[in-house]
Amino acid sequence: MKKISITAIIEKSSDGWYVGQIEEFPEAVSQGKTVKELQENLIDALTLVMEAQREITQATYKGRKIIRRKLNLAQ
Repeated sequence: MKKISITAIIEKSSDGWYVGQIEEFPEAVSQGKTVKELQENLIDALTLVMEAQREITQATYKGRKIIRRKLNLAQ
């Protein structure tokens, strides 16, 4: 199975915090005191973006006959 990965763009701000966003999902932005904390926060931000997008899409297709399938990404 093909592995799918995402890329974090990280900068250290002038106040010492790390700030970043996910390159493939620019809406997912966050910050952290360490790179590790930022990475964890970016995953949380991505989860929120995906949940919000899911709600928007479900509203778009409400009342229509569709097929939904879960796609599992390899790690």
